Amino acid sequence: MLKLRHLFAAIVLAIAVSACSDNSINAPDASDATTSVVTKVEAENLAQSLSTTTEGFESGTKTSYATATVTLGTGSWTLSDALIGSSSSDRFVGSRSARVINNGRITMNFDRSAGAGTITVRHAVFGSDGASSWELWASTNGGSTWTKIGSTVTTSSATLQTASFTANIAGTVRIEIRKVSGGGNRINIDDISITSFSLPPPPASVHLNMGNPSGAVASVNSPTNYLMEKVGYALSYHRDKGIPNWVSWHLDASWLGSTPRQDDFRADNALPADWYRVSASSYSGSGFDRGHNCPSADRTRTVAHNSETFLMTNMIPQAPDNNQGPWVRMEDYIRSLVNQGNECYVIMGQYGVGGTGSNGYRTTIDNGRVTVPQRIWKVVVVLPAASGDDATRVTTSTRVIAVDMPNTQGIRNNNWGSYRTTVDAIEAAAGVDLLSRVPASIQAVIESRVDNGPTQ
Repeated sequence: MLKLRHLFAAIVLAIAVSACSDNSINAPDASDATTSVVTKVEAENLAQSLSTTTEGFESGTKTSYATATVTLGTGSWTLSDALIGSSSSDRFVGSRSARVINNGRITMNFDRSAGAGTITVRHAVFGSDGASSWELWASTNGGSTWTKIGSTVTTSSATLQTASFTANIAGTVRIEIRKVSGGGNRINIDDISITSFSLPPPPASVHLNMGNPSGAVASVNSPTNYLMEKVGYALSYHRDKGIPNWVSWHLDASWLGSTPRQDDFRADNALPADWYRVSASSYSGSGFDRGHNCPSADRTRTVAHNSETFLMTNMIPQAPDNNQGPWVRMEDYIRSLVNQGNECYVIMGQYGVGGTGSNGYRTTIDNGRVTVPQRIWKVVVVLPAASGDDATRVTTSTRVIAVDMPNTQGIRNNNWGSYRTTVDAIEAAAGVDLLSRVPASIQAVIESRVDNGPTQ
């Protein structure tokens, strides 16, 4: 935005200098208010065009469905099984729109250097045609490969509707609209609008730099998704289950030291006063460990940091063979990555109901006030230690480790790497949106990939 303001100032200054030049049109006098206003509006429109690209198909001509390239107001586009229509059966804003048939496509042939934040598209059926579906795709490498953005859209209305897509793509980008169903049914596409990409501002807590997985808020009106921000981690707490939905924390060398384990398990007095507070004895005799989300060993710089990890809002009922087996070995491995000069963003969570501890299968403990989860997951983003907004440093080459383990006995000697999965799979199972501050085009790559790196 700062660069845009500088550009606007430069435009206005250039206009002013041009007006004073001996070789230019005479400068308007004080009474020529209309000229001054128009000049300012033109400058603002130019500045705005750099932050938003809108193609309305009002310029350029294409009257057949045959594939051809046409120069429109924003640049060169290729229309395949598509034309520019202006008949009484076409739906448009202005006087024209694109009309697409069969499996037609509308493709940008130029890159937008400012990326894409939000993309909106107006769409309607042509005349009395039946419904059709279409998709939005984007390319960040000049059209060599394409990635689908958002969900498939079904067009069934005879009046223009607006479909909105959150792209969050940094750098160069071009888009394509693909009609994917409906055969001979035709649809109109108009006013394709692309705003520039801008990363959401960094959160107040470093532990949420990769995003807030469930949109948790610190409100008593959100008892099943209650945001709590500690010094050493952030979490979403579920009052009715007595456990966190997820816990997120940043780990680098500054969090590690020589402080011994405090073992001061206790209720969290930061919970709203009228909520039940799980206590240190709530897990007694259950057959389940008081399983840390943010580990004690990740917070050894000070006594206060370590003690904070023993709040019961940071615990889940965890099968001993899970907690003391592959889970702890994975925690050790993550710290070894930090000792090698990396920093990590770690998110741990759970889903499902019912696990098997040393005393057998249970769905709840503490007289039904604490839910025993069925599965326990963790996602780790590994970055070389550096300063800056770390979400902007994530690339398609960044190592992302995702695991999903059963909360059960009999797995103590298993290799944690055998439980690796994709972030996409965890999101689908747990109902969360992980790494949401990372640009969508990068998420699409790193969240669909199973890590195959070393495990020790």
